[in-house]
Amino acid sequence: MRVSVLDTSPIVAGSTAREALQRTVDLAELADELGYHRYWLPEHHGMRGVASAAPAVSAARVADATKRIRVGAGGVLLLNHPPLVVAEQFGTLAAFHPGRIDLGLGRALGGPRRAADALNPGPAESFPGRIKELLEYFADADQPLRATPARGNVPEVWLLGSGTASARLAAELGLPYAFAYHLRPAEAAAATRIYRETFRPGRTLEPSIVVSVAVVAAATEDRAEWLARSVRAKALSRSRGERILLPRPEDATVDPAIGPGPVLAGAPAALRNSLRAVIAETGADELMITTPIHDHAERKRSYALVREISDALPPRA
Repeated sequence: MRVSVLDTSPIVAGSTAREALQRTVDLAELADELGYHRYWLPEHHGMRGVASAAPAVSAARVADATKRIRVGAGGVLLLNHPPLVVAEQFGTLAAFHPGRIDLGLGRALGGPRRAADALNPGPAESFPGRIKELLEYFADADQPLRATPARGNVPEVWLLGSGTASARLAAELGLPYAFAYHLRPAEAAAATRIYRETFRPGRTLEPSIVVSVAVVAAATEDRAEWLARSVRAKALSRSRGERILLPRPEDATVDPAIGPGPVLAGAPAALRNSLRAVIAETGADELMITTPIHDHAERKRSYALVREISDALPPRA
């Protein structure tokens, strides 16, 4: 099964945004070498632990640093941007890197209320219309207004979501669908089923589903659980209404009663079974892996281990 990377460029405890972005390029180079299929960068604003705020800019740097892997936004939050500008940006990227650019589109605002106010986003109900406007800029037909770099330079467009409303919209528009299992696993089965059942051929002739999963992989179960202490500590802080940077495992305060959220942690054999279960539940055609590990070298090892088991994962039934 295809596996891909979702990288938020995390600013972990003791690091800076600059270091986080440099680590993104390093991880992308490794993912390219390992044979990962895509490398997506999200849009977040006003979040002290996330450096991925400008996915078009980061995607340009990552695409320049890699050779084969597809690169893109996972995703651009379209309420924050004029569709014309997004078409021009990603048309330019597609011109520089033909056949390698993805454009994921999301409806969220991407940050706390204060950040949303500063961005002055459009109304939520304008989201479907903004997608249609954006797609028109990539069409071959003449338009009254051209997004010149987008003509003939077309990224692969995806709709992102974490619930049934986004699944229905992706199906209606005939777009491939990326579901955020790592955020809302309880919604996954219903959303992916609705998407497949209501899909209408459009830009994509067949339904296609990517499911993003949070994974902490290590050589042993004990090591994986140790590394997962970091994300468990973050979960504990969120439950208390606090916000912390991802801590070192040895500095992490954990509560056994509070799990890490929908994070799969384990050695390769156990993870293989866990990922098979996700595929069976969602009908995923592809898995997108995000890895909340503090140490960069350990994070890279985790991605290497996941890639080793990915060929043994079954295709969608």
